Amino acid sequence: MTEYTTPQDAQRRISELTELIDRYNHEYYMNDRSLVSDYEFDALLRELIDLEHSFPQYALPTSPSRRVGGEVNKTFQQVQHRFPMLSLGNTYSIEEIEDFEARTRKLLDGTEFSYTCELKYDGVAIGLSYRQGELVQAVTRGNGMVGDDITTNARTIPTIPLRLQGDYPQDFEVRGEVVYPFEAFEAMNRQREADGDEPFANPRNAASGSLKLQDSAECAKRKLLFCAYFVMIPGEEDYTAMALDTHYRRLEAAKRWGFKVQPYIKECRNIDDIRFFIDFWDKERWNLPYGIDGVVIKVNQTTLWDRLGTTAKSPRWAIAYKFKAQQVCTPLESVSYQVGRTGVVTPVANMRPVWLGGTTVRRATLNNADFITKMDLHDGDSLLVEKGGEIIPKIVGVDLSRRIPGAHSVRFVTLCPECGTPLVRAEGEAGYYCPNQDGCPPQLLGHLEHFVSRKAMDIDTLGSERLRLLYDAGFVHNVADLYDLRKEQLVGLGADSAASIQERGADNILRAIDQSRKVPFERVLYALGIRYVGEVGAKKLARYFGDIDALMAANIMELAMVDDVGEVTARAVYDYFASPTHRDIVHRLCVAGLQMHWSAAMVSHQLEGMTIVVSGVFSHFSRDEIKASIEQHGGKVSGSISGKTTYLLAGAKMGPEKLKKAEKMAVPILSEEEYLHMIGG
Repeated sequence: MTEYTTPQDAQRRISELTELIDRYNHEYYMNDRSLVSDYEFDALLRELIDLEHSFPQYALPTSPSRRVGGEVNKTFQQVQHRFPMLSLGNTYSIEEIEDFEARTRKLLDGTEFSYTCELKYDGVAIGLSYRQGELVQAVTRGNGMVGDDITTNARTIPTIPLRLQGDYPQDFEVRGEVVYPFEAFEAMNRQREADGDEPFANPRNAASGSLKLQDSAECAKRKLLFCAYFVMIPGEEDYTAMALDTHYRRLEAAKRWGFKVQPYIKECRNIDDIRFFIDFWDKERWNLPYGIDGVVIKVNQTTLWDRLGTTAKSPRWAIAYKFKAQQVCTPLESVSYQVGRTGVVTPVANMRPVWLGGTTVRRATLNNADFITKMDLHDGDSLLVEKGGEIIPKIVGVDLSRRIPGAHSVRFVTLCPECGTPLVRAEGEAGYYCPNQDGCPPQLLGHLEHFVSRKAMDIDTLGSERLRLLYDAGFVHNVADLYDLRKEQLVGLGADSAASIQERGADNILRAIDQSRKVPFERVLYALGIRYVGEVGAKKLARYFGDIDALMAANIMELAMVDDVGEVTARAVYDYFASPTHRDIVHRLCVAGLQMHWSAAMVSHQLEGMTIVVSGVFSHFSRDEIKASIEQHGGKVSGSISGKTTYLLAGAKMGPEKLKKAEKMAVPILSEEEYLHMIGG
């Protein structure tokens, strides 16, 4: 970094860099122009970050360095919307759009007006508040009246301006949609799969989850985009003074202030213009880099909105036309079978490649044997496939008119496609599974991936590719083998692959494995991957039996006595520990130093027999801490109010639906102070 002799020099350079980087960002994200190379841009940003670190007193609140993230938000405060975020009325019928248009003309009784048509993004709606040209708050839609404050994460999105330009209102709100572009979404999913994580189902869910990440640096990596669709300024006199009396003019002004506004908004005079816009984008939507699921039609003249009014849920001056799910027909070429971690065998249709919803589709799940029977699937059948707003294609039917004469019915396999073991089907379950959990390769790898996952042992340096390297090399066959790994085994492994392990990587792997020895007993139990035992079940078993020896010695009747552990789960736990192989693995894990005793020592039995629902934000606890506190005092935490609920423990900004239900069912409401008094301070 260049040395600056005086603080004044550093302040001047920070100001220069801020202005320069803001301009480069604006041209890149708003005008699709790269004024400098990525290398030059990164060098300027690195210089700014270093300067702000050395001279924090000169760092600006709107600095582009804040887009990198790094702030951690453990609780998302709920915020009352300044203006309610109403949802739009939806329709799939052009006839209903015609009715809307006719009804609007009747209500306005001869008044001249026009419409705007714009694309309906398939993303997450948020509101951005600006004062004196700076972003002060970002809030999700929530229930329309109250949303979550996501300002820290919103600052990392490059198309959300931190500081505005031009002649902007001093106090106003911009609403829009956060979307996950297809290319960035698919790249992120590929990385998640490489790391052994579940891919997201669709860009909308991924965008929503990204906005609620606690670490803003992780949100910054997601490459989300924000697109404005609404400008709200308190006081109509401000609109008039700024000549912002139409929705179209407001969005044009928003562009000048620095917002990304969709380029496809169009002013329409009548129903024919609206119909043309809808028909055009119903075909062209697949050529866009992000998902849309319809068209929004609004009365353009904002001065008429109050006159038209709203219903309880939706404005009368706007309506959304939703596109029907796209459907294609393509031949079935073969059926293959995948074996999951728990041994469940899933049939997959391999189809002739077909373009659907912006991507080429080759495969789709057939769910299970019952699905194949219900579809009456035959070899070579022409399958009807839909995508709709989802990324994952689904088979919705068979075109029987194209069935090949004499084609054979598809029969579900009877032997495991990986190890040849006869498949079994438990009573009451839809899926067949392979019972050879200790010898079937996909199950062994699945167990390893589950064991190292974040909610289990959290060995984050071992993704699926590295585990595959260790398995193929013969170093790891079961989870206990991880604790026998040596550095000389790791260094140089997979030299020709992206998952190769060098000296530093080997040190990190061994360090993470060593740290996992501190993971509490209930997570170790969950990590074992016992069939039907999830996080909650593992915690209840660990707490009830206290240690691994008592749990392994329990019979089915004793296991079934544990709260919420039924006979099926009890049988699965008993069968797991009845296996000599599993008992040997557990013994080796004990020798390796893993936690095999319940460590959350009971503080008291003050809440014994009580079931408590937690809602809201608390002063003395995080949500996880207050739940742990309830359990340490003998209580049970539940997620929903029922006849078994003893108390609703209510913090600030608690959910209105929970409060309403508690009052209806006469469930006593406990404040944080009352709770502290109840447990003894």
